[in-house]
Amino acid sequence: MVMRLKAILAGAWLSGTAFATAQGGFFTEKPVAEQPSPDVSASAVAAVRQLGVEVVQGHYKVAIDRMYPQWKERAAAKIGGMDKLEGKLSEASREMVRQGVSMVSFQPSGAPQVFEVWPGKKAQTVNGKSAETLVYTKWLVLIPTTTRFNIIKDHQNRVIESRGFQVAISDKGKNDWTFIDGAALTIRELRSLFLTLPEDFKLPEIERREVSPETQR
Repeated sequence: MVMRLKAILAGAWLSGTAFATAQGGFFTEKPVAEQPSPDVSASAVAAVRQLGVEVVQGHYKVAIDRMYPQWKERAAAKIGGMDKLEGKLSEASREMVRQGVSMVSFQPSGAPQVFEVWPGKKAQTVNGKSAETLVYTKWLVLIPTTTRFNIIKDHQNRVIESRGFQVAISDKGKNDWTFIDGAALTIRELRSLFLTLPEDFKLPEIERREVSPETQR
């Protein structure tokens, strides 16, 4: 049930030198790269931390509201529409309560990784003339997370720790982050959304373990 909830909250790869733009066109030149400032990862981590605060408080709909739009459309289409997606989330949270499961913490943990994605053209003035430059228009940040669940069964308390990750995406310069939960995400699925991710791109590992209740903070 825990993994079911996280899964709910949760293509083609271009090789060679061709790059897809946000408008669907293809160019042989590589987009101009930009070095991210520390503020990019700091902002993304802060957004994930706030998402965790909301979810721990039981505001699960926030996870849908802040889901990356294209990923949300895919998730909704798979089960027959947005109403059904929200309904499955509500059903999963109620089932957790019936089974004595509660989420007690959800927070960023570990170093974030920042990538540029979504090539597009940017108008610039060079030597007094208007020109268009191919650039990356979005930041994508992989943020490791640690989530803890209490499970009360037969008058005994167990604590399950789940290490996963969130994918945070924002247009450059806006710091308006939306998310893809990593619980059921594959590299192929993420590449189908962001074709220009590095060829050696890897997702953080996901693991679950039982920990002592005394280790909770």
